Amino acid sequence: MSHHAPRLEDYFLTRRDFLHRCGIGFGALGFAALASPPLFAETPSAGVRVNFDHPLAPRPAHFPAKAKRVIHIFANGGPSQVDTFDPKPALTKWHGQAIPLELKTERKTGAALRSPFAFKPYGQSGIEVSDLFPHVAEHIDDLAVIRSMHADVPNHEPSLMLMNCGDARLPRPALGSWVTYGLGSENQNLPGFIAMCPGGYPIQESQNWQSAFLPGIYQGNYINTAFTDIDRLIEHIRNPAATPAEQRAQLDLLQKLNVRHAAQRAPDAQLEARIQSYELAYRLQLEATDAFTISREPAAMRALYGDTTQGRQLLTARRLLEKGVRFVQVWHGEGQPWDSHDDIEVNHRRLARESDQAIGALLQDLKQRGMLEDTLVIWGGEFGRTPVVELPTPGANAGKVNGRDHNHHGFTMWLAGGGVKGGYVHGATDEFGFKAVEKPVHVHDLHATILALLGFDHEKLTYRHAGRDFRLTDVHGKVVRELIA
Repeated sequence: MSHHAPRLEDYFLTRRDFLHRCGIGFGALGFAALASPPLFAETPSAGVRVNFDHPLAPRPAHFPAKAKRVIHIFANGGPSQVDTFDPKPALTKWHGQAIPLELKTERKTGAALRSPFAFKPYGQSGIEVSDLFPHVAEHIDDLAVIRSMHADVPNHEPSLMLMNCGDARLPRPALGSWVTYGLGSENQNLPGFIAMCPGGYPIQESQNWQSAFLPGIYQGNYINTAFTDIDRLIEHIRNPAATPAEQRAQLDLLQKLNVRHAAQRAPDAQLEARIQSYELAYRLQLEATDAFTISREPAAMRALYGDTTQGRQLLTARRLLEKGVRFVQVWHGEGQPWDSHDDIEVNHRRLARESDQAIGALLQDLKQRGMLEDTLVIWGGEFGRTPVVELPTPGANAGKVNGRDHNHHGFTMWLAGGGVKGGYVHGATDEFGFKAVEKPVHVHDLHATILALLGFDHEKLTYRHAGRDFRLTDVHGKVVRELIA
């Protein structure tokens, strides 16, 4: 006997229902294997906190920590460590001569190339910085400078993937995705993870901010900051065919249908992520318009950051953090701008001029607002550059003997705020700046340390996928305790 009123859906089978019921469901399994993206998402491992009703709801970390949010300034292309934050007087002494060091480089290199930039000490710590970054250098006592970074290979693609996702080859979730997966966000009306890159995608495109096998809500949201108008910054930010009230009514109806649909089926994390993305897009219309309209900032504040793409990016990043966004990645320049195979003096000076004032302003602004103590700021590229000149090769440079090749053996990055030990230099490269020789820090170690600053044990922040528990650092990484205050 029926115990409820007749419902239309009880009398019909969908194609998916038919596949599930016929042949004990083997048709559905076959269809799932062919479908792309897969219909059956992986489920999280036991004990992992994933709330599918509110996937971006704020969540506590494993242990108390100072850092609550992150700005990652990506100097795309590989800035030269020996021209920025790792002075090497030996290069002046050996300039034009073959240095007594075995060099394993991507392409043919020649003699030592001294830095065309002058270094001097700054702050109470007396850490030396080149004249490329005078505004950043004013805050050197807040920075932990890692002079002993190293990666795996001297190629952009795998090194970008390693720095952003913890693996050079396989599709893995980005650092920002892991952070928002672990901590959620403080604002449900904005994405938890935003990637700002001007002029289109970099090499490896959206893989740099992918969520991979994590639920799609943790994917980085791309913003093309070459534009200033909100309608071009964020595509489809406004619906020209429906008012907000009409859109709300449509979404409410759709939600009712989705609830009825889900009640008859097993939970599907990917479907839930898609529903969340539509809801977020609706709420984004008002919140994002305010966050990205920097004209609402006082003129003096806009002047502090500078009227450049990087200035507008970092001012917007601060506004996003204030509104509760958890992770903002800010890419500098189009393409691989720091990839100075030739004319390193001209190119690096131009690039530093585009970014130095804005980065210095960000550090000053965060500190004045009391935000630097719980905001982690990261600066660096995917690798560094050689201390010797790159020789002309077909397609590698313009035939000029005044640039540097890729170098993953030793390079520099710095951290600030968020529990970082300021005014501190960690590790060292050899006397020429080629290879990390003292307290080397691999990218996996950097990721483990970043997660520790945010309150996570990198070995326990995991997600079950394809039969194993994955993590950002895979099976590697150790926390560099000396970097933590």
